[in-house]
Amino acid sequence: MRITSKGQVTIPAEIRERAGLQPGAEVEFFLDGHTVRIVRAGHASKGLGRGERALRALRSSATVRMSTDEIMALTRDTGE
Repeated sequence: MRITSKGQVTIPAEIRERAGLQPGAEVEFFLDGHTVRIVRAGHASKGLGRGERALRALRSSATVRMSTDEIMALTRDTGE
């Protein structure tokens, strides 16, 4: 399957039917690490709290590698 120059892709009929996606249905896209999820609008956050949604959005987005000890050292008051 290819993405068009406009960013469009056709969802296969079997998947549309199984997901209950009818023509004109509203959908939402979510990036979860390297995975893109598409869900019917209004069903995306079902059962997920605000914190869980935030963690999923941030997962795998760190650009600096630090050990746990280095992170803990940053949070401690050194008195200086």
